[in-house]
Amino acid sequence: MKLKVNEQIHEIQATDDTPLLWVLRDHLELTGTKYGCGTGLCGACTVHIDGETARSCLMPVGGLKDHAITTIEHLAVKAGALTPVQQAWLDVDVAQCGYCQSGQVMAAEALLAKTPNPTDAEIDAAMQGHVCRCGTYERIREAIHLAATLGAKREVSA
Repeated sequence: MKLKVNEQIHEIQATDDTPLLWVLRDHLELTGTKYGCGTGLCGACTVHIDGETARSCLMPVGGLKDHAITTIEHLAVKAGALTPVQQAWLDVDVAQCGYCQSGQVMAAEALLAKTPNPTDAEIDAAMQGHVCRCGTYERIREAIHLAATLGAKREVSA
């Protein structure tokens, strides 16, 4: 089957019920998307499918043949530099262990694409269900606010 991942078509040898997470990690060697709980509860495996967040551990690849899949690896490539979210994550020093961060960043990217200047409540709602065992939730919120500012500055200078 063919899947469009990170703007490239890939020929995949997998059954239709294979979770996208394993296709990304094992077939395409895109290991930025993490296995956390395997039940869609932690958010570590979050990717974008047609611009919307999705838990790749729950998504069978058979239903994704006509969809665009984006992983954490493609964000900076597409932008030509770190995205405002990625830069804010570094500036605020969000990550401790870092395991959940790719899913957190993907969720934050999707939030800011729809809501360029979110409130704390909107951030909390968008990030709900993304578990950070290190408890950096306050820094995540701060980084999203900073990313909104950085993104606005990028738009003004463009």
